[in-house]
Amino acid sequence: MKKTNTEFIRYIPKSDLHVHLDGSLRLSTLIELAKKDGIELPSYTEKGLRDKVFKKQYASLGEYLQGFSYTTAVMRSWENIERIAYELGQDAIAEGVRYMEVRFAPQLHAGEQLSVADSVRAVAAGLTRARDEYNESSVVKEGQDIEFYFGIIVCAMRSFNAFMSPYYKGLIGGLSQFSKPEIFGLASQELARRVVKLVQEEKLPVVGFDLAGEEAGYPASDHKDAYEYVHKYFIRKTVHSGEAYGPESIFQAITRCFANRIGHGTHLFAEDMIKDRKVKDKKAYVENLANYLASERIGVEVCLTSNLQTLPEIKSVAKHPVREMIKRGLSVSICTDNRLVSNTNVSKELELLVKNIPLTHKEFKNIIIAGFKGAFFPGTYMDKRNFVRKVINRYDEMVQKYLD
Repeated sequence: MKKTNTEFIRYIPKSDLHVHLDGSLRLSTLIELAKKDGIELPSYTEKGLRDKVFKKQYASLGEYLQGFSYTTAVMRSWENIERIAYELGQDAIAEGVRYMEVRFAPQLHAGEQLSVADSVRAVAAGLTRARDEYNESSVVKEGQDIEFYFGIIVCAMRSFNAFMSPYYKGLIGGLSQFSKPEIFGLASQELARRVVKLVQEEKLPVVGFDLAGEEAGYPASDHKDAYEYVHKYFIRKTVHSGEAYGPESIFQAITRCFANRIGHGTHLFAEDMIKDRKVKDKKAYVENLANYLASERIGVEVCLTSNLQTLPEIKSVAKHPVREMIKRGLSVSICTDNRLVSNTNVSKELELLVKNIPLTHKEFKNIIIAGFKGAFFPGTYMDKRNFVRKVINRYDEMVQKYLD
């Protein structure tokens, strides 16, 4: 794009299809809740936490993940989770996000104070409050902007241990006769059943099922029964894959887990990461996989800053495989992953994209619209179509105002 500006990106309608609740707290809220709940932090000032925990650059993935031990510690009650979700909705709305899918692992927050189901209810309550406040405001009522909508994606974990949450501790203790992969799969199945029940009986806006956590050594196939279960009930599927493992992880996501979207997909083109000895022509394997994703419109949730922080082999945005994804016509959406941990928002991610990847105006618009078209929208197909039309009209209005 030869012609763009910060205001234009700020005011166009944006989506965020890949944002983790426990990685997107307000720093001030984390400090306040930690003090209230008696949770020890390395610092009780925002600057101190930025210096010690939530940095602009991280030395390793382990350092990046360190912050989650503090954020999840304050997410053990309905009150705290509802507030965190509400504030995330507010922050997204304030920067022009008009559709977002917030993902989190309910079992990671469940314990004596909070059930798995209640954690989902709390997230729904917080986001609903943010949505209703905005959609009932004069800005929307008078037609000065379009509405905000959201969906919830629940995450199963590829692996876990007893120290991650009271729920996991109890599960591991009660299923000691099973192997670890079997326990991980059973936890996913239990989550899948609870999710379907919440959607069917309470009509909660859970729009997707996800699989998060370490890829290498923890294949998605261990969780295929859970994915088959939600698939039967028409719940959409996404899988963290191709982030820390190669093309085979993406292939497994779409063939074993029926993935409608791929979380990250960063190593889609990494032929050297293919381990299966049966794959003789690695180049053809990658070509066929990329073409399949493109033709089937299986979306790729790209998180630029997060990838730069956790994958040292990617030296810059200009070297990020998103460039090749766009070139090949894949349905790419730009997402934040973790707003706090990665010190970012959607506007920043889009600015990173246009400053480092040569794009035409048409290509940029396609990326923006792809985020809305690829959404697991909590309504009918016609509801979604009507909303996407509003998005396109609003985008065109901003082009005339800021670029023409």
